[in-house]
Amino acid sequence: MSRNARLASVVAVARAVRLAARPGGPSIGERAGSVPRMVRATFSGQYTGVSKGRLLLMLAAAGYIVSPIDLIPEAVAPVLGLADDALVLSWLATRLVEETEAFLAWEQAGMPPNPSGAGGASGAASPSGSGPAGSTRSSGSSASSSGAAPTSPVGDGSSPAGSQTVPGDVVR
Repeated sequence: MSRNARLASVVAVARAVRLAARPGGPSIGERAGSVPRMVRATFSGQYTGVSKGRLLLMLAAAGYIVSPIDLIPEAVAPVLGLADDALVLSWLATRLVEETEAFLAWEQAGMPPNPSGAGGASGAASPSGSGPAGSTRSSGSSASSSGAAPTSPVGDGSSPAGSQTVPGDVVR
């Protein structure tokens, strides 16, 4: 992994920790409880803030972490074996915090309907935060006049969640 990719991973995890630990934010229990609702809403088409592919990647990451089968076994290379698990765990934790944050904000805003003709759920927005219709990643926390689902800011709120990429993300 390149130095820039490692730095991006560390920064993403730090943002997620700051987001998860901020005063007045959702508790771990609220976040954990929102995951099944987020999955149901995503697969039913009600929520387009996260793609089905991203949810499946998160499920695969959780399976990889708990699986006794590793890409790099700890018995062969102890340090590297633990490092690959740590990398996957950090990606999963970051995604869970950010995705549940956006989903809970969407729920609190009254779960507005998807705009008609939305181009699918890519789960990513343009770097400006004004992505395609159906994209729910912007720096605001209330619905826009177009009816797009609201989001919440990440970290200090200075950049939209969609502009942040970490290793393993698919950027469109």
